[in-house]
Amino acid sequence: MKILVAYKSTKESQLALELAKTHSRYFDAEILLVSSSEGGKGEDPEEISKMTIRLEEVKTALNQEGISCEVNQLARGLSPGEDIVFFADENNVDLIYVGVQKKSRTSKLLLGSTAQYIILKASCPVISVK
Repeated sequence: MKILVAYKSTKESQLALELAKTHSRYFDAEILLVSSSEGGKGEDPEEISKMTIRLEEVKTALNQEGISCEVNQLARGLSPGEDIVFFADENNVDLIYVGVQKKSRTSKLLLGSTAQYIILKASCPVISVK
């Protein structure tokens, strides 16, 4: 079984990861820890570097707990929601965990919602954590 965790360095992502860890142990599943950004000129190389380090730290911690983990930092020119859904399909993911941040209606209208996109478009079950 493969479990994908859509990961950012947020409290909500950490909560999603904690739940995924529990389920990974129960189902003897591999965790695919995935971070996505659109890429291009708008991205901050320093932020990308920090995320790379953070993903490797999480992977090391999971491996020390006996949980198989693969990390992927995506920047394929897609929105993060699209990227994660495509990645899940490409890798035959069985379950996606995503942290949900509370946003105002205006913020959702202007910025969209990565979690909402994943929940609506993923071809596998999605567990949202807030």
